[in-house]
Amino acid sequence: MSTSERSSALTELARLGFGRLAEAETELAELEIAVGIDREVLTAQAGIAADPDAALTGIVRVARRNADAMRSVLEHEQGRRAAWGIFGASSGLADFFFRHPEELVHLQSVGSGLPSSGELTDGLLDAVGAVDGFADRGDESAWVALRVRYRRYVAQIAAYDLLSADPVEAVRAVSARLADAAGAALEASLAVARTRISTGIAGAGLFPRDSVAATKLAVIGMGKTGARELNYVSDVDVIFVGGADEDVLGQLGESRVIDIATRLAVQMMRGISGVEIEPPLWEVDANLRPEGKQGALVRSLDSHLAYYDRWAKSWEFQALLKARPIAGDAALGEAYVDAVQPKIWTSAARENFVDSVQRMRERVTEHIPSGDVAYQLKLGPGGIRDIEFTVQLLQLVHGLTDDGIRQRSTLDALDALVAAGYIGRTDAAAFARDYRILRLLEHRLQLEGLARTHLMPRTPEGLRVLARASRLADTADGIWELWESVKREVRDIHVRLFYRPLLSAVAALPEEERVLSQAQAHDRLAAIGFRDPAGALRHIAALTSGLSRKATIQRHLMPIMIRWFADGVDPDYGLLAFRRISERLGNSPWFLRMLRDSSAAAESLTRVLSGSRYIGELMEWIPESAVWLDSDEQLRPRTGRAMQEEARAIQTRHDTIEDAMRSVRALRRRELLRTAMGAVLGVLSIEEVAGALTTITEVTIQATLRAVWRDVVPPEDSALDFAVIAMGRFGGAELGFGSDADVMYVYNPNGVEPQRAHELSLRVVSELRRHSEDHRLPLDLDADLRPEGRNGPLARSLDAYAEYYRRWSLSWEAQALLRARGVAGSVKLIKAFMALADDVRFPATVDPQGLREIKRIKARVENERLPQGVDRTRHLKLGPGSLSDVEWLVQVLQLEHGRSVEGMRTTSTMRALEAAQAAGYVTDLESERLCAAWRLASRLRSANTLLSGHTSDVLPTDRRQLDGIGRLLDYPPRSATAVEEDYLGTTRRARRIFEKLFYG
Repeated sequence: MSTSERSSALTELARLGFGRLAEAETELAELEIAVGIDREVLTAQAGIAADPDAALTGIVRVARRNADAMRSVLEHEQGRRAAWGIFGASSGLADFFFRHPEELVHLQSVGSGLPSSGELTDGLLDAVGAVDGFADRGDESAWVALRVRYRRYVAQIAAYDLLSADPVEAVRAVSARLADAAGAALEASLAVARTRISTGIAGAGLFPRDSVAATKLAVIGMGKTGARELNYVSDVDVIFVGGADEDVLGQLGESRVIDIATRLAVQMMRGISGVEIEPPLWEVDANLRPEGKQGALVRSLDSHLAYYDRWAKSWEFQALLKARPIAGDAALGEAYVDAVQPKIWTSAARENFVDSVQRMRERVTEHIPSGDVAYQLKLGPGGIRDIEFTVQLLQLVHGLTDDGIRQRSTLDALDALVAAGYIGRTDAAAFARDYRILRLLEHRLQLEGLARTHLMPRTPEGLRVLARASRLADTADGIWELWESVKREVRDIHVRLFYRPLLSAVAALPEEERVLSQAQAHDRLAAIGFRDPAGALRHIAALTSGLSRKATIQRHLMPIMIRWFADGVDPDYGLLAFRRISERLGNSPWFLRMLRDSSAAAESLTRVLSGSRYIGELMEWIPESAVWLDSDEQLRPRTGRAMQEEARAIQTRHDTIEDAMRSVRALRRRELLRTAMGAVLGVLSIEEVAGALTTITEVTIQATLRAVWRDVVPPEDSALDFAVIAMGRFGGAELGFGSDADVMYVYNPNGVEPQRAHELSLRVVSELRRHSEDHRLPLDLDADLRPEGRNGPLARSLDAYAEYYRRWSLSWEAQALLRARGVAGSVKLIKAFMALADDVRFPATVDPQGLREIKRIKARVENERLPQGVDRTRHLKLGPGSLSDVEWLVQVLQLEHGRSVEGMRTTSTMRALEAAQAAGYVTDLESERLCAAWRLASRLRSANTLLSGHTSDVLPTDRRQLDGIGRLLDYPPRSATAVEEDYLGTTRRARRIFEKLFYG
């Protein structure tokens, strides 16, 4: 060969993937001579090999021993493809063919299919000459024949696997056939065992042949074997069940039968994994049997069942999930599986079952050597076990009532779980894809040395070979990046699903609530608190009927949600509102996913709907708000800046004031709903609620004023200044749900003709009030606290206010100004008005006559303003010791001391009270009791509105309503009396302090 020809040949070898070019050139020359086939033909399929150098070395090694056998394979194209594929991916199979080159001939016929389960069983029984359950010989030669035949089939399966067009998709079929081969090997080994113990070979024992024939031994495949998901080299987990017909038991006795069955099991295991001339196949692991290694190897069916009834732990039922008869007496095996099935599918109802499974998964991870964690395909985070444990836990929990998901195979179970709606399509598809990829990597790693391993290679060369063998990547870096991305995705889905709180809730359902007849359901609904069980049944039927995915998911959720609704104040309304919201949202994927995947969100939804008509009615109009329940952060108030920016954007988009205000009203409703949900769910404190409600009202008024100003005030009058002043609880940033917004309106002509300025301001006020109206969620801009009250003009100029306060101001008007605060309009005008207000509300000297007048007015208000027929002690605003008592007392203190105590110059009742306490005007105890009364009355007032959806200042007498209000305030169920007593006691103590300090 010339230099150029040699260079060209070496280049071609490099293109095919060879690395040791000189050695490959030498070995190819030797092989060409040995088998008499041209090198071009020999190397045409070499690129198939994961490691062409190792493949060629292995082929040459076998050819040196038996050139004819190797020629018989390489002279056929399909044989050459199989040889390059197998020898390049598996040194273990290369060693097998070196030991048994005569087996190479069977690679000639390897085509596109796999050997069938029947072929495997027939072939392995034929290898040991089995007839009627006994082998034709019982010595070691039978086991050697069995192992050689088994590896022949593994080579055929491997050839199919390595040459398949889509190795990821082939994983399912390959794993199933490997499991079938393992079952067939156990069946053949059992035939040898029967012969051994009935002929007394080599200490195997000696029993009469008819006694051995009459003894039944069922081999139950567990784990991957039972699920038909076996690896190339894996422990085969089994459980042995022994028995015999009644007449045989009567003749031999159960003890003798179990003794024979035990001897059969021991010999059968030795045939598979004992040390013989031909290496063992794999370990037969019987440690999943009752009592593990300490327990009897073989038990009768009754003994198994007695153990499971009395002693079995939760993990043992999880292991039984995959149980399947794989060898031995089929009828006894089926009887075992049929008997344990009900125990498997009720095991999730055990106390703390879900927690125990979750903890078991964590222990598996904890026991991995730290240096191996990053390489663990099977046990590490994001590995195969994460997928298997997740799927099994979902099966065991939901399989309590749904037999459609009772599958052995992980992939079959995933298909069933997604069809039934227990897992989302996206997550299921990712899990299935990732599971196949991980199993493919595991197969390729084990195939290489026919050794049990689950660790990714740690060298670039090992990763490169794995990439070529799996065909999942082209380079070492590529396969590692794929492995890392799969791990991240699997771990993310595993954590979300495996630790889903809903699993614990479903598992904890009482048995009688899992499946109920119509009559039973009616009675059950009535018993747990539904006042209209027939109506509830209609709603449930509407939600769960049909074949849609939505109906399927609702069927799974409904038993749990019904219990949650029943725990609420008004389960009937809650269920009705849930139905309406579900119908509004239709098949929205995010809603169904949230209900299924976030039990915290689902439970929160039932809580707010059954506890608050205010929320339920708003959610019917804003159903997409349900998404906030998945995160406490989304239930926190948005900032005023964020809402202002949205409001301004709204007004930019809309040309007409009607369109703009429709969107502003929608913004207000949405943010009020967010705040209400946060309040009911305990995310927000009373101070945060008051602040949020105040900010929402401010933003609404500001946005409305901008829209109205643009519509009412012509450009030539734009110099006019106008402002809205918040008063009362609005000015104090102390709004509750249902509170009016007390306001005053002020303007400054700024060069605009005074009468024109006054008329424009009144038009602005009129339009402001008209466009702020909301029939669904009223916003009452109440201007009754203006000078002269209802008899005074709605808007005044700054100068008119100054003149009025200088000449005619009454004491109550100065008192009202204590909570005045500018919230909308001209900043310059607001600043000027607040300076004017400070002179009135914080005078240099206090008028004793004015204070006496305020006290007289307070007494008159108590006598005249209370609604007729209302128990004054239950009025949350005007009753003794309630809001008005605390607020009037604090305001008198502010009028007296505000000029000298800076901290008391605030619109906030509570901050002013704290400043008065710090200055010594009230004692610590007095301040504590006044604060407690004000806070409790404020909370009760808001809770009353949230519960009923209507504003009321009276503490209800109805026990059910009182209990509902208490629940909103975090009292335990049935606390109506406690709520009432707490309020009456708190206000009595506050009233005594009020009378002492206010009138004394």
